[in-house]
Amino acid sequence: MTSTLPTWIDDPVNAAILAVSEDRLAGFQRDPFGAIAQATNIDVSTVLERVVAMVRAGTIRRVRQTLMATNLAQGALVAWQVPVDRLNEAFAYMYEVDPFSGHVVIRTTDAATPGSNYRLWTTLKVPQGFSMRKHGDFLAAQVGAEHYRMMPAKRLFALGVGHVRRRGMEPGARADVLADVQDTNIEELSDLEWRVLTAIKREFEPHEIVRDVWLARAAEAGVSLDEFERVGKALNERRVIGRFSTFLEHVKTNKDSGERVTRYNALFHWAVPAGRELDAGREVGRHHIMTHAYWREGGPEFRNVNVMGVAHGTDKETVLAHKAAIDEHLREAGIELGYTNVFWGGRSEIKPSEISPVAYAAFCRSRGIDPESMR
Repeated sequence: MTSTLPTWIDDPVNAAILAVSEDRLAGFQRDPFGAIAQATNIDVSTVLERVVAMVRAGTIRRVRQTLMATNLAQGALVAWQVPVDRLNEAFAYMYEVDPFSGHVVIRTTDAATPGSNYRLWTTLKVPQGFSMRKHGDFLAAQVGAEHYRMMPAKRLFALGVGHVRRRGMEPGARADVLADVQDTNIEELSDLEWRVLTAIKREFEPHEIVRDVWLARAAEAGVSLDEFERVGKALNERRVIGRFSTFLEHVKTNKDSGERVTRYNALFHWAVPAGRELDAGREVGRHHIMTHAYWREGGPEFRNVNVMGVAHGTDKETVLAHKAAIDEHLREAGIELGYTNVFWGGRSEIKPSEISPVAYAAFCRSRGIDPESMR
């Protein structure tokens, strides 16, 4: 039977739920839907039925407990220079075939600038024990890339995609304090921890969205619920767990409402003086509009930019106003901008990157590659 519940983000109940569920449930959540109910003063049964309805309608793309993948696998933002006639083919390969490529975006700039010939951008995670560079070379050969630039994150300053919460935000709105600095050190896990983590990270199908959300996942991992929660909390303390999140479908038009959550996806680039990367990143990261902010080295291909971030919006001029406000704030903080640019997102697909070493070995074998050769 078709649900008659409102499923778009402008419904007041849905908006209240999403303002919490998108990016406000930090760490391992024993009772995530109970936590949403408590934070919104909405009955938990209503929270559950609204989340399920939004998932079935396509408003919510996925529901899952996220991981701090930068602490579990080597990772990088990768810009690919691909012949124009192979761009769509390369996009499809990264999204449909490679389990280790996550965000896949075709980007453009408003004018020809350094790096504007790098049209395909992906995130890449390569599981522990395997070579990120070798996997990059493998992908380049598959898609016919002429060149690629890997940009691992040295530090993180912002990570939280709350589109509903950010709607109508004024340019320049920022926290009173500097953003925290998160490191990217790799944590090694035991077989038990990987087993539990694998069950934790898999997204929830609509029928799995229930109050006692981890009971079936504990059975999947072959442990008791108490043991599952103990491992989950221990992983949380080691800072390898991200947040419990409902991810909105923000790049495609909703089939029921005919609307989009956001229209513009902007990747901001800043080149700041060497030695000021942490200062600049903490200033950028305190701006509420930023969904991501990192210290990444763009190299000569991108005029040596070293601070990057992502912001979204429904109006291009408003997104640019946010960028201008951040630029001015950096200058006021005494941080010189040697160069800055905006790369706009066009065609885009997003999926979680696989980070399991077992899955990587299986992928290699399925392609006739000896996994040992990729270490």
